Amino acid sequence: MSVLSAASTAVSTQPLCAPLPVLGRDVTVPLVTGGEVTYAALDYAASAPALQRVWDDVAAYAPYYGSVHRGAGYLSQLSTDLFENARRTVAEFLDCRADDQLIFTRSTTDSLNLLAQALPADCQVFVFETEHHASLLPWQHARVTYLDAPRTPRQAVATLERALADRAPHGPALVCVTGASNVTGELWPVQELAAAAHAHGARIVLDAAQLAPHHPVSLKDLDVDWVAFSGHKLYAPFGSGVLAGRADWLREADPYLAGGGASRKVTRREDGGVDVEWHDSAARHEAGSPNVIGAYSIASACKALTEAGFDTLVAREQYLIEKVRTGLAEVPEVRILSLFGDDAPRVGVISFVVDGWNSSHFAAALSAEYGIGVRDGLFCAHPLVRTLLGSDPQTQGECGAPEAAPGEKSLNAIRVSFGAGTPDEHVDRFVSAVRELVSNGAKWQYRTEEGRCVPAV
Repeated sequence: MSVLSAASTAVSTQPLCAPLPVLGRDVTVPLVTGGEVTYAALDYAASAPALQRVWDDVAAYAPYYGSVHRGAGYLSQLSTDLFENARRTVAEFLDCRADDQLIFTRSTTDSLNLLAQALPADCQVFVFETEHHASLLPWQHARVTYLDAPRTPRQAVATLERALADRAPHGPALVCVTGASNVTGELWPVQELAAAAHAHGARIVLDAAQLAPHHPVSLKDLDVDWVAFSGHKLYAPFGSGVLAGRADWLREADPYLAGGGASRKVTRREDGGVDVEWHDSAARHEAGSPNVIGAYSIASACKALTEAGFDTLVAREQYLIEKVRTGLAEVPEVRILSLFGDDAPRVGVISFVVDGWNSSHFAAALSAEYGIGVRDGLFCAHPLVRTLLGSDPQTQGECGAPEAAPGEKSLNAIRVSFGAGTPDEHVDRFVSAVRELVSNGAKWQYRTEEGRCVPAV
């Protein structure tokens, strides 16, 4: 069953489990109106809070930290084993095939840029305009075909099939697609897109940054060639990421970074230069001292999510999604942004605009007056947000808030996002705050400072 199909059957009534313990769940923040309140972190799509389990595992290992692949001492050997065991744990989490490679990177962006520089000569890349910039922009040095935003999953597959059928010459080709939109939260028909790609002799890479924290991701079942995701969205801190999948293009490409660890043997030539023999393994693209704590934190998060059970986590998240969508639907001034429609399966990422409000002003008021952290802007997905807002795709804008004063129209939106660590109270407070702000207005005065709306002091 595809991820999209599985999500559509998820239970969305009473949650089946408590939120997973995360760092920061008891942090209090001041309100401009006086007093303090427990912070409601509803910006998981940007960075999810670290699981307490991950933090505890890292803290237990920290005294034993040592250089990886570099030393004969006990701590170096222990750290090397831990690093390589982390690789195996993440490969199991992704259901990698026996001959797949798994490379630790800095982020999804880093992973996709690595793959971009490993493309064969004259490779053609197909990418929808709906992608996050991490998967929209790395292909600048290839022949890129940008596909218009589809309005149904079926249209997405049909659009890709037409584009692949029309390509010429029939050399290497790569399709890049998201698993879940970082703007709308909607799930994409990954299995069907992979089948279309392979039927036309193309390969496919899945941007799972927003999918992996919410649903199981199986390279085998989805039949994708590569998958990329970030640790900081998977409840793991420390700036780490993963690229996993087919090894051939990665083995044949020059190392992503040249340096120690990537090289198997380096010798001087008689003419004074050097000859380098590079590794064929994942080490080829992991030059330098690796982020062992980052890799370990990802592995710890993978274990924690697996042990909690994705069926249970998905059911609880669907319950929260229905709470938010139902609450927002009761406010006529609110418009939820969507490509595929109200019935589309989705993860806990919802973007919206409010009539009569500048989005930066609304987000600032949620934070300053209610202790609720959301995101406003174009979410590093400028073409998609502009399409959803019906604005001119050539209009200038930034990832953050544009230069617009409170009350002025802005070319951005508000995004609320949540996941395995979100308590009901945070969602309830958010829905209540939206109603109050729309009905009664902000209680405080705000001003624009360096492109952001902030409380006036």
